[in-house]
Amino acid sequence: MDRSKTNRLTRALTALALLGASLAASAGTVRWLHLEQNPEVAAFYADVAKRFEVANPGTKVELQFLENESYKKKLTTLLQSPDKPHVIYSWAGGVLREQVKAGVIEDISDALNANGWKDRFSPSALNLYAVDGHTYGVPMLTSQVVFFYNKELFAKAAVDGGAIKSWADLLAAVGKLQGAGITPIVVGGGDKWPLHFYWSHLAIRLGGKPAFDAAMAGQGKGFASDTFVGAGELFKQLVDLKPFQAGFLGATYPQSAGQFGDGKGAMMLMLNGVLNTMRANAADKVGIPDEKLGWFAFPSVPGGKGAPEDTLGGMNGWLVTKGAPKEATEFLRFFTDAQNQRIAAEKGFYIPVVKGTPELVKRPILMNLAGNVAQSKYHQLFYDQMLGPSVGAVVNDISVELAGGRVKPADAANKVQQAWLQAN
Repeated sequence: MDRSKTNRLTRALTALALLGASLAASAGTVRWLHLEQNPEVAAFYADVAKRFEVANPGTKVELQFLENESYKKKLTTLLQSPDKPHVIYSWAGGVLREQVKAGVIEDISDALNANGWKDRFSPSALNLYAVDGHTYGVPMLTSQVVFFYNKELFAKAAVDGGAIKSWADLLAAVGKLQGAGITPIVVGGGDKWPLHFYWSHLAIRLGGKPAFDAAMAGQGKGFASDTFVGAGELFKQLVDLKPFQAGFLGATYPQSAGQFGDGKGAMMLMLNGVLNTMRANAADKVGIPDEKLGWFAFPSVPGGKGAPEDTLGGMNGWLVTKGAPKEATEFLRFFTDAQNQRIAAEKGFYIPVVKGTPELVKRPILMNLAGNVAQSKYHQLFYDQMLGPSVGAVVNDISVELAGGRVKPADAANKVQQAWLQAN
């Protein structure tokens, strides 16, 4: 054979061998993208990954991190990359539906149906990760949005957090705190979504589940109905009192959590994940210790049809991206094993949803929240996630505009309705 041809053949075979080795290596690597800032929770993730590697020789779990807002902005581009992550964070809802429609998420129904994996979750929790009868992910934790407050600052202003039950009570507390020279509320308006908790919660208190279901079904005026206009009007009552910290429209969520942890404001309306974020961003990396931290549910409103027990929060979890190696799904099976979720519960990292673990939460403040969510008959997923990315973005935008006094309540509600009609 001609030597040049022999050399070319040798080089080609070598290249194929190297490619095969590379593919084999990548097939055994799981790229896990998370958002966790708290070093203790991140260490828990790393420990789970290491134990999975030990149990599955030849498999590597590569932990990747993005801050919450960067994740949301970059995820669409990341999912188009050949080096895309294999396991990603999810809030379920309409965003998940859009991702499934785009064909970037793997259907893991068969894996869930095998060996009793799906039996670890309640049907209601798992169904949030289902689209058209197929399941694309698994839930990890549940959360509730409440008003967390600094007990020492409340005492200084003679405010009783346990007595705040109505909207009038909240407005009165704001006045007392201001009278004592204390900033009443801290919020990360620069990230927008923290402000949507006000408009959404007020709509939940005013109209309950029937109003939201009717709006999604296109009944009446939809999201331009009295319930959602009224939510804006009540929010304006609070905004007019100027309760937020200076520069709140430019503050990010991590910055605002740090400010709250540093005692620069008395209250923060936020999901319980702030307990981790506050600690990571406080100047002393501790924040407000649990014994000095209180919470109360979002107050009732005049004429409200929603039950005081109705809750707003999340059912956050994980998805497997399209084309991921089988090890990615197996890793999620391992991660959601009750033994691993028991660790998270006992250490008070979050409120896990795997059966047999929520009741193991020992951290008092989390234990109380877990009980509160459990008794709720209507747990509404965050509006900005439930309604899908395009409508959710408008919900966040109008919440900022309302907080900044740049839009009228009726116009804000109409913007959401027009976005819903356009998207559906």
